[in-house]
Amino acid sequence: MAVSGGHTPWVMLRMLGREEVPWVGVYVLQVDERIAPTGDADRNLTHLRESVLENAPLDPKHIYAMSVESPDPLAAAAEYAKTLEKIAGSPSVLDLVHLGLGPDGHTASLVPNDPVLQVADRDVAITDFYQGRKRMTLTYPIINRAQQILWVVTGSEKVGPLAKLLNADSSIPGGRIRQGQALVLADRAAAKEIKGRA
Repeated sequence: MAVSGGHTPWVMLRMLGREEVPWVGVYVLQVDERIAPTGDADRNLTHLRESVLENAPLDPKHIYAMSVESPDPLAAAAEYAKTLEKIAGSPSVLDLVHLGLGPDGHTASLVPNDPVLQVADRDVAITDFYQGRKRMTLTYPIINRAQQILWVVTGSEKVGPLAKLLNADSSIPGGRIRQGQALVLADRAAAKEIKGRA
């Protein structure tokens, strides 16, 4: 399972910890991560560990962190791609990718107008600066190879992006994620203008 950041995923992971899951066979990978020091509040890993390890009997060794502390982010991205291959084969096929959707239509750290949107030959790449930080992110190829994609979209600021996502509108980064084998969970605030969709 590959997990993206944002507030809602952590709530879901805490809830998942209460369910009967065969945790011994669960491996958690990161979809994206801010390039920031260990323990920084901006780090997705900080929240991921708090949410999962405090609420589920997951072996801490089964959480595979992106090495964003590395002085060479490009080499670290290539190394994370090798980690993915060890766990999910070559080419890597993830069982489940959990994604959120930003108000600007971004998902993972695939953000508008970033050169990373054009990466087709690597599964992991480094972005330009976005909201003050560079990031390591999974790219379209590996996300689109996943067996299942789970979207969680919350908040009224997501109304427009959600409509574009559901219409596979490639004008937003999220619209370029394949829709087959995808499930979208949206709250009432985000879905208030979506009618007749199930």
